[in-house]
Amino acid sequence: MKRRHFATLALAALMVGSIAQAAPQAPDAFIRDLSNDILETAKKDASLQNGDLAKVIALVDSKILPHTNFRRMTASAVGRYWRQATPAQQQRLQDEFKLLLVRTYAGALSQVKDLSVHLLPMRARPEDTEVIVRTQVRGAGEPIQMDYRLEKAGDGWKIYDVNVLGIWLVENYRSTFAQEISKGGIDGLINSLAERNKVAAAARG
Repeated sequence: MKRRHFATLALAALMVGSIAQAAPQAPDAFIRDLSNDILETAKKDASLQNGDLAKVIALVDSKILPHTNFRRMTASAVGRYWRQATPAQQQRLQDEFKLLLVRTYAGALSQVKDLSVHLLPMRARPEDTEVIVRTQVRGAGEPIQMDYRLEKAGDGWKIYDVNVLGIWLVENYRSTFAQEISKGGIDGLINSLAERNKVAAAARG
């Protein structure tokens, strides 16, 4: 399996799982349980492995978003321009960005069967409210680095950025989004994301 495809597959795992937290967890335990639950869910569901987009979106909405600060993720990707956007524009950006990510990675779910996630040592103090949890995704081929930026949220944790093979998701999109905004403003970025999602939908038939 090519490293680039395996990295895409690793990030896909983030998009389709669930986790129930009965008690406060350490951040690395949170990621461990979330990752294992994600993989088990995908391995048992043929429709997810076949890229059923509606089911992937439903799972993201009900299972992943409660454990993700997606507003912060989108705002960070948009950068300084976020504060120029109206509340309606901010919501459209979140909606289109989420759909872009789901469409981008849904097709990779057919390859989850051989994957496992292993935690790497974490350096953090008990009082820290933002931490990085580092993991390796292992399967057929070389291990893939996959790390998470987490923030303390009440008694638990929320993900606000993901790193695959040394590339943070937010930073990867920030330069592209800035170029779109410089050409057409906030609405230009929204329209560009919407068009990409429309093209992707048409390609799937």
